[in-house]
Amino acid sequence: MTAKTDLSKYDNSWYSPRAGWVKRILWHYINHIIFNNGLFPISSLKVMLLRMFGAGVGKGVNIKPSVNIKYPWLLKIGDFSWIGEHVWIDNLTGVEIGSNVCLSQGAMLLTGNHNFKKITFDLMVGNIVLEDGVWIGARAVVCPGVTCGSHSVLTVGSVATSDLPPYGICRGNPAMKVKDRVIGEGENEAS
Repeated sequence: MTAKTDLSKYDNSWYSPRAGWVKRILWHYINHIIFNNGLFPISSLKVMLLRMFGAGVGKGVNIKPSVNIKYPWLLKIGDFSWIGEHVWIDNLTGVEIGSNVCLSQGAMLLTGNHNFKKITFDLMVGNIVLEDGVWIGARAVVCPGVTCGSHSVLTVGSVATSDLPPYGICRGNPAMKVKDRVIGEGENEAS
């Protein structure tokens, strides 16, 4: 007989979000009212709130409306990075975003997953690192444990299930390198 998933046995008591319940509840409301709301376009207010809740945020960071961030105290963002509309940073564990990184509309950084091979559907988590100059395209997904190498590109709608090479343009599900990213002054060629 084939075993079946039994969610009544699910137990993630080993997991800790590394903050007390008061901080988590306060963040939940601030995230919902300020970040996840399209009516608050003021990036500097969002940067200030992230820092108040323990995020490391560099200078010149631009955060668009309708962004969802799970736990800011597990987030680091370098200088001059952009976070586009409807980005979801589901950081159950550490997410490091380098400098000059662009997360386009609807991109998702997912640090958690479930072990579908176990009856108990156990929670699994893995840090995400986006090195300097990375561009995550619109509606692209970065999965747990992935490092996107310096200046790599994950194209629109692609899914990174393993590390992306530096200066690689990666596409598909799972994302595979399709060519090198060449950056030059004054060039006007779309990939």
